[in-house]
This record gives sequence, structure tokens and C-alpha cells, in this order.
Amino acid sequence: MTSSLPSPSNTLPGMQRNRAEALLDGFEPTFEFQPVNPLPEAEFADRLRRIRREATVAGHDVMLVHADSIGWYRVSNSYLRYMCDWTREGLLVVPTDDDRPLTMFSFFSSSVVLPPAGEPLLVEDIWQIGTWGRETYNRPGRGVDKLVEAVARFLERSGFAASQVGLIGDGLSQGCWDGLRRELPRCRFEKAEAIIDRMQRRRSPLEQQQVRAAAQLADIGIQAAYHVIRPGVTDHEIYAAFTFAQMARGGESGDGYQIGINRYGTHCGKPYGHVVRPGDLINLYISGVTYHGYNAQIARMIAVGDITAKQEEVLRMCTEGVEAAAAAARPGALVSTVANASFEPYIRRGYLASHDSRTMPYNWEAAEDGGPRLVPRRHVADEDWERQGRRLMHVYPATQGPHNPNVGHSVSMPRFANYNIASNNHDVLEEGMTFVLHSQWLEPEVAGANLGNCYLVTADGLENLSCHTPLETHRITV
Repeated sequence: MTSSLPSPSNTLPGMQRNRAEALLDGFEPTFEFQPVNPLPEAEFADRLRRIRREATVAGHDVMLVHADSIGWYRVSNSYLRYMCDWTREGLLVVPTDDDRPLTMFSFFSSSVVLPPAGEPLLVEDIWQIGTWGRETYNRPGRGVDKLVEAVARFLERSGFAASQVGLIGDGLSQGCWDGLRRELPRCRFEKAEAIIDRMQRRRSPLEQQQVRAAAQLADIGIQAAYHVIRPGVTDHEIYAAFTFAQMARGGESGDGYQIGINRYGTHCGKPYGHVVRPGDLINLYISGVTYHGYNAQIARMIAVGDITAKQEEVLRMCTEGVEAAAAAARPGALVSTVANASFEPYIRRGYLASHDSRTMPYNWEAAEDGGPRLVPRRHVADEDWERQGRRLMHVYPATQGPHNPNVGHSVSMPRFANYNIASNNHDVLEEGMTFVLHSQWLEPEVAGANLGNCYLVTADGLENLSCHTPLETHRITV
């Protein structure tokens, strides 16, 4: 099989055209993807009812929900999509009284994504703000100022000139909020993101279907990557195989994941032209495959040929870490109990002294005194990088340990705040919660692993949503 591939010295972009598209020939996943329809309007109506009730209890007369464009046809948060399934930028006006309609102010960037998909559910009127700026549009002014002016006048006409206003947005919303405070000095503005954030704790039955489908797409992408991985293949081709397999079946994005390849198991990388060789450890860290707005996250390791005994130990330890955490997870269990269980294999082998996240070493921690940690400066040989005229002159990461001092986090929609599976989280697991359990360790230039599954808490236990690819390290025989 490997003899038909170009040698590493010939795997430059212009040399790959004859083989790149053929790598997936004969690929069939081991299971059939089960697509589900987008959430029905009734699900959004129920959300609106609950949000309005919480707004009433908080004393809000009207709520403003804002997401901005961050380029590449993406928005800065998922609040609008959660409220009304609107996928681009906008400011949604939500009167607390249930007999008053929702109004959207949108189209204030040039990210020209038009319907479909793009009809905001439950919204009566949409006002187009327009794009502003001298250089690009030859129209003086700023979009945020026009948005503020339009929303302020609308609120005045609607009887909200002296009201309590709940604000739901993110850091990019601040300019809009500041402008509205100036325009409406008699209003009292209060942050209200917690209303929706609390609703992210548990997924409804229909939402669970979306996360399950996203996890299936991730599994299919991993199987496609397994299909093409062999010596001589590049990280670009592996990434592309994963991307094609999941997006061809309905995945929304091809950039929610990382691929890390070297001889030591480094994770959280992006493709840069690395050519697979015997002895490589490959990490597919699927941080987010998105389906109808919902994410799933898993992580897998691939060993190419023989690896060291130390690397085998780290791979086994991390596998046991996920298994121990999953065994402890059930309705009514403390999140901290799950986190602590995951680190028992580390403690038993002497890799960690404690599962306390406050004292645990991790890859990106600061120096012991709280100041910045110097990244060791030393040439690290990388022939694929150097072939492109560059040199790697620092050792990453700066210290050994898990990637983070936790074993996972909630899985929801992009850019919602997560709860972490860590020793300091003493919340109780509840039916409908979805999260990833990933066990990680990285010792620079020695050994590393990153393995994880996506899980759903059921009425009587735990469902592994990443069940179509084994957690154990995948082996490529050379």
C-alpha cells in the first residue's frame, strides 16, 4: 500500500494532485449516519416562554440579545441561534410580555450569508441596518452607531424609553450597550446572560438527538482519517479526509478540530505539511463537529508502527483515566467525584501527587510565583517545517502534565460558557447533561496522549455518544 505513495521529499502541494482525492477510495464507515431534522419551532417557543418567565422574575421589561460578526461568516456567540435559530449577526428585541412580537435588527456586516438557512423563528419584523464605512462603502458612519440609533428609537416608540432592560451578549456587545446607555439615560440596563446560560446545563430530548448526530459525524470523520493514514500521507490529507467525511453528511464546519503529529504525541496542532513516518504518534482532537448548531467533542490517538515503552504507558494511563471517569458518572454523582476518578491512574503510576486541580501541574500553567513562565528556547528538529524554510526554536509546551487540570467540560453550542469536570466542581450530574471526558498528558519531547469520549447522562446511567470508534489507540502496522 505504501509503495504507491510519493516519498516525503516529493509531497509538496503541487505533487499531490494525482493522489490526494484518491486516498478515500473504498472508504465506507462501519455504521450508517442517522440524520435528524433541525429543531422544530415548538422547541424555540418553549425556550422563549421560559426565558420570558425568568425575565419577569428579574424585573426586566424588555430583553436585548446580541451577536456580532467575527468574519468568515461566523458570529461571536450562539445566543441568537439558541433563541430563534438565526445564524448571522443581529440584535433581537424580546419584550417580556408574551403578547408582544419579537423584532430583529440585523445585516450590519458584509458577511453575505443569506437564507437558507436563515429565517429567524418567532420573529415578526427584521430591520436591515446596512453596512457603513468610508473606504469600503463610501458612506460615512459606523455600523454600531447606526444599530444603536435604530434600536433606541424603536424602544422609545415601543414604550421602553424608561424601562429595565436585560442584556444578553458578549465582549463584542459592549460598544452597543454603551451606546444605548447614552441614548436611553432613563433606562436601567442589567446583564442577563445567566438566563440562557442556565438553560445550557441540561439538553432536551430533541437537543440530545442533535448532539448524538454530531458525535456520529465525528466518529465517521475519524474512521475516514484511519482509512488514509499511512507513511507518506500528510497531515493536510488526513485533516481533509476527516473534513470531507463529516461535512458531506451534514457537518456545518471544517475547522472545529486539531491534528497533532510528531514522535512524542503532541496534541492541539493544525496541519502544516508533516509527512507521516514510522514512529509517529497522531492525535485527532475533535474539539467541535457541529450539526444544526450543536457540538460533539472526542479525541483519538493513532500509533504508526513501533513506539516507546514510555509512550505506551502514557497511552494506557489516559485510556484508563477516561474509563475510570465514565464508570463514576451517573445521575446524582458529584462532578468532582468523576474528575477525581479520572486522575487515579495518574496518581497510581506516580505521574501526579493529587487530583486537586488547584495544585495540579498542567501544560499551560504560569510559573510557581504566578508570573510568566519562560518557554525553553532550543532548536527542535522538524524536517517538514524546515523544508518550508522555517525552524522550530522553542520547546512546546513549557511544562509537563495534563493539557488542563480537569478531565472535560460540558458540550453545547459554540461559544457558550462551559462547566468543567474538575475537582472543585461539586455540582450533581443530572439527566440530559452532555459533556466530554478527555484524559490528557504531555511530556515535551518524550510522550503524550489525548483520549476522550462524548457522553450523555441518561435516567439510569451514561450513554457513550462516541461509540463507533474504540477509545483505545488505533494502530497502523508498517
